[in-house]
Amino acid sequence: MNIGDSPLLTDLYQLNMMQAYLANGLTGPASFELFVRRLPPGRSFMMAAGLEQAVEWLAGFRFSADELAYLEKSGRFDAAMLDYLATLRFTGDVDAMPEGTVFFPHEPILRVTAPLPLAQLLESRLINLVQLQSLVATKAARVMLAAPGKVLVDFGFRRAHGAEAGLMAARAAYVAGFAGTATVLAEMLWGIPIYGTMAHSYVQAHEDESVAFETFARARPDNLTLLIDTYDPEAAARKVVALAPKLARDGIVVRSVRLDSGDLVGLSRRVRAILDAGGCPDIRIFVSGGLEEGQIAAIVESGAPIDGYGVGTALTTSQDQPVLDIVYKLQEYDGVARRKRSAAKQTFPGRKQVWRTRAADGTIAGDVISLDGETLPGETLLAPVMRAGERVRRDPSLADIRARAARELAALPPALRDVTHPGPYPVAIGTALHDLTEEVDRRIAAHG
Repeated sequence: MNIGDSPLLTDLYQLNMMQAYLANGLTGPASFELFVRRLPPGRSFMMAAGLEQAVEWLAGFRFSADELAYLEKSGRFDAAMLDYLATLRFTGDVDAMPEGTVFFPHEPILRVTAPLPLAQLLESRLINLVQLQSLVATKAARVMLAAPGKVLVDFGFRRAHGAEAGLMAARAAYVAGFAGTATVLAEMLWGIPIYGTMAHSYVQAHEDESVAFETFARARPDNLTLLIDTYDPEAAARKVVALAPKLARDGIVVRSVRLDSGDLVGLSRRVRAILDAGGCPDIRIFVSGGLEEGQIAAIVESGAPIDGYGVGTALTTSQDQPVLDIVYKLQEYDGVARRKRSAAKQTFPGRKQVWRTRAADGTIAGDVISLDGETLPGETLLAPVMRAGERVRRDPSLADIRARAARELAALPPALRDVTHPGPYPVAIGTALHDLTEEVDRRIAAHG
């Protein structure tokens, strides 16, 4: 069994509520929406990702014989509940923002409409799948904005919070525009380009650094990058200059050198000067080592001659903001709009849509959240994905998703493109949604 497919990737209270719903005949259609309550500090937007994995999970949703046997043995659930689970499949509808779409607080990025017990059970895993990739895609998008035109590579698998997280982070970063990843399985699964150089240990295993460079080059000549800061980066750069013509005679081209520590601005300038003076102007400089978008933006602004960046821990863990305030809330049950009124956690009722308008130059200018089915100016962001448990369209390719993300980033106004001092973006509540909210409040008050 693939652990990630299990419907038991949930919280106990979901199953508790399911049994209570069944026992009390609460099985009518329910709509839940997944959204972010607020932007993390320092963020001006989010980027949606993870929909493909969410839909795959829903399409294959079922309890295995082993899982049913475990639940029966636990003694927590009655026979009617176990019989319900034995034949349970996802039979509902899904509407969602396409992956790569920029979104803002309170905007539903995914809506599930299904029988209440089923829709409730989906909450924990759907949040789990969509939060991680949206979090990392947003982080990667910020790095893209900080380093336009540079080669960006995900180096973060080893520091990710588990194998699935590292793998999905590679996908999310690629969605946002990264050139590729160091994670090999990502190429096998999705065709994401993989990049790899060498570690300091390879150089340390040799007595002579020049010998290390040459043996590595002859063993792995394709897309050759040499790591030059194990000892003295400037001395190593001179060794590369001396070695390059010898390798070239055998058809081996040194594509780049990598710096992984120290003053990257100063070192890159000195290494660039050594390479250029030695007749190697085409050798690029690639850097890594605990980088995040603020540092990268400052390096780019300095004019340092750096061609690409490997971004690891800060990316795959979204280190500065490692979690989203993302929720999945009931908005309608049995045709009646519902709303949560808890302090600081209030929700807007009913099934919703988001309309986005653009300025004359194509940049996004403002969003309106209102009731699904209305006709308002602008483009609608949520689209049908599944109906009655079946996909309603062919899943977009990863290339199509990347293209959408690129268009979304290109359409950001200047206030949202600034990764160090981000500005606001207008999101309004439509009149019909405002009126429905007041109506629901009156109904709640009348029932005490």
